[in-house]
Amino acid sequence: MAISQDCQGCTPCSGCPKTSDWTTGDGSLSNCPILLIPFEAPGPVFQSQDTGLDQHLGNALGGCVWQSGLAGEVVSVGVPCLSNVSVFVTELPSCPVHLAVEDVNDNSVSLTWKAPEQVGSIGLDGYLVECCKDGTADWVAANKELFLSTRYTIRNLASGDRLQIRVKAVNAGGTSVPAVLEQPVVIREILEHPKIRVPRHLRQTYTRCVGEVVNLLIPFQGKPRPQVSWSKDGQPLDSKRVTVRNGDRDTIFFIREAARSDSGQYQLSVKIDRLEDRATIDIRVIEQPGPPENLKLVDVWGFNVALEWSPPKDNGNAALKGYTVQKSDRKSGQWFTVLEHCLRPSCTVSDLIIGNSYSFRVFSENACGHSATAAVTTQLAHIRKPEILYKPEKYSGRDFSEPPKFTQPLADRSTTRGYNTQLFCCVRAFPKPKIIWLKNQTEIREDPKYIAVINEGVCSLEIRKPSPFDGGVYTCKAVNPLGEASVDCRLDVKGKPGGLVPLVDLLLIPALGLLVFENHSLSCPGAFSASVPLRSGVLALFKSQPCMFS
Repeated sequence: MAISQDCQGCTPCSGCPKTSDWTTGDGSLSNCPILLIPFEAPGPVFQSQDTGLDQHLGNALGGCVWQSGLAGEVVSVGVPCLSNVSVFVTELPSCPVHLAVEDVNDNSVSLTWKAPEQVGSIGLDGYLVECCKDGTADWVAANKELFLSTRYTIRNLASGDRLQIRVKAVNAGGTSVPAVLEQPVVIREILEHPKIRVPRHLRQTYTRCVGEVVNLLIPFQGKPRPQVSWSKDGQPLDSKRVTVRNGDRDTIFFIREAARSDSGQYQLSVKIDRLEDRATIDIRVIEQPGPPENLKLVDVWGFNVALEWSPPKDNGNAALKGYTVQKSDRKSGQWFTVLEHCLRPSCTVSDLIIGNSYSFRVFSENACGHSATAAVTTQLAHIRKPEILYKPEKYSGRDFSEPPKFTQPLADRSTTRGYNTQLFCCVRAFPKPKIIWLKNQTEIREDPKYIAVINEGVCSLEIRKPSPFDGGVYTCKAVNPLGEASVDCRLDVKGKPGGLVPLVDLLLIPALGLLVFENHSLSCPGAFSASVPLRSGVLALFKSQPCMFS
């Protein structure tokens, strides 16, 4: 560093920087860690990051007024220095970070980096990019002027050279420690940047079952041919388990029989010089889970059984999809599934048969399938028949007894002689009544001319081929232990005129040997020459002989 303004006309104080050992042989202060610049203030001001340095300068300049550049406060006041020169103390910037190669071809290389974390009190002036051939120490500045961009391209390079490259940050206080690339850069043309084309089904966890083949084909791009490398969880692959075959455009990852130990994250790297692309393949090898544990009967009531169990110790390296519950009755011994994909470690089995005894077992299930064995209950669930006590209700019996009662009486009828006729009536009674038919108050007994029938309370009397003699008053009487009832009707039988008909209302007087006729016109050819009409209430007496009447 150099003094921007000399302390001309200044009487040096004891320990003044101008007379200290910071001064070189030519009189400059290039070895001094502070920078002296003009300051338009009544007193001298010091600015520094080092408190010890500030205190040293304050003492050296004879107690002049000075100021810390970071704290911004006056720390001491003393005898003023005879000089109007202000002393401004600054710091060097830190080195740039994240230096990397962005692109390289046969005559140039592009670099990127990020600004340093500390740029000093008065800011950053720019960056300086330097390079040298690998194996030498002849560093040459690639840029003639400082620039503030964090991207730079070194041009006009010779193809095939191996270069070491570094970048420095520069401010008014000087240059920072350089940021250097870890490996030298080979100047050659890269026609195609390395890029891994991960198949869609490998962008998520790739799952296979134990014993299955794992055969992955992953294409990539890059020219010239990139270097392909595989690793598992940051460690090299086991050549006894995994076979890798690399081509110009793809790489093949092959496991003949997958085991659970093959599960993990595999890193694939495709690299051309300092250009690299990475991809991570997550492979999970699963198998059947273990059986559930601690299966027990919690409760048995009615037709239901409550079960509980614990998840299996080994889930087969995959999340459980649920449980399958089966039952078996002691009589048949066959297992039947009663519940599938049960997510909770408990369930209730219903609709069991009364009188049977049941065993239960539970399988666990994951993406590979059901567990090879099941957890079986050690106790039988007995579905007992509930004891039911029948208590018949007391009913007061209804008395249906009643005396005979005719619901439909007999109706008067007129019929023609020689044609069958019937008389009908309906009676209701309990107990069943006895039906008696009468004609002119005389009971009709077993007479083939009459047919009496009773069916469901309907009483009928059929008179076969009636004659005027069958006319009269007919009575139907119903009798049971509770009483009796009767109904009457009149039957008229009409006869044909001019014929020989039976005598009606014949009254025989044996003592006189006479015949008496009523309500008829009678003619006797042997006794009279003319017919004698017989009117109502008039009696005629004749000798017994054949007569014709009308």
